[in-house]
Amino acid sequence: MSEGPFGRHFRRGRRMFEGAEELFKGRHGFGRGERSRIFDSGELKLVFLALIEIEPRHGYDLIREIETRGNGAYAPSPGIVYPTLALLEETGQIEARASEGAKKQFALTEAGKAFLDQNRTQANAALARLDEIAARAAPMEAGPVARAMGNLRTALHQRLAGAADKKVLFEVADILDEAARKIERL
Repeated sequence: MSEGPFGRHFRRGRRMFEGAEELFKGRHGFGRGERSRIFDSGELKLVFLALIEIEPRHGYDLIREIETRGNGAYAPSPGIVYPTLALLEETGQIEARASEGAKKQFALTEAGKAFLDQNRTQANAALARLDEIAARAAPMEAGPVARAMGNLRTALHQRLAGAADKKVLFEVADILDEAARKIERL
């Protein structure tokens, strides 16, 4: 089934629109499919130390706490968490404490406290960035705008389905560009 000469462009525009819609709904803090580093090199260690300073934790607790603080927008993977904890333990900055079950619970050592104190500004900045991500990912009341976006999607689909001529495509693009400019100026 042929989509006409502009089908590929319509599919691309639809994917871009759906990505904007997902971001607008607040499901995550980043554009759809976009990978972004939350923490710079070494900052995750500082985040772990800061959270362990508050109370002893095991790896899964750290994952959950970061995910909660980031409002679900980010959670470090176990493949990053557990090697980082092992490194912190090897360097003497945290130590395993007796805990119930098989999970190792870690507490801050004096060396870990001293390292955290030396890097407190960077640790606080990393935690603040997590709070910022949480604020961006927070759901917002968007009823009228979500409805209008749905209407736009339907109108675009109906108007551009089939063989649209170049003039129509350029006119639609101009309308969308103008709408984007007006929204940016709000």
